[in-house]
Amino acid sequence: MPQGLQQIYQFLAISEAIATAGQPTAEQLTAIQQAGYQVVINLALPTSDGALPDEAGLVRQLGMEYIAIPVAWEQPTPEDCDRFFAALDQHQGQRIFVHCAANMRVSAFMYLYRRLRQATDEAIAQADLQRIWQPNATWQALIDGYLQKAEPS
Repeated sequence: MPQGLQQIYQFLAISEAIATAGQPTAEQLTAIQQAGYQVVINLALPTSDGALPDEAGLVRQLGMEYIAIPVAWEQPTPEDCDRFFAALDQHQGQRIFVHCAANMRVSAFMYLYRRLRQATDEAIAQADLQRIWQPNATWQALIDGYLQKAEPS
């Protein structure tokens, strides 16, 4: 793994195909491209801390696909999660780098994706989520509600 990736705030490699992190710098986007990632998904708002003014342009200049799914920190919705799942499903077989401001939005959505789409063991998915943070009440409610909706009773 190229050295630059470990320097990205809250970087976590989920698998060979998917890595997550907080907001990368412009230089770190180059490291992401050099590491073989083909798609960058950004869940942060354009006004989030450290957001790059033209991240979409920088990512495309580097030859990667850019997908923005802005998720309001205080009001994440199941529809945001649906859009995230669709983006990951659409790019299966590609290397995907997913980020937000601090890898908190991403880790919650990845936890759900791994549980529901990849049948990852709950303890493994939970451990990776908790390596980044312990979801607050708003995000835990989203996680619980999404799991409840997805899993037949």
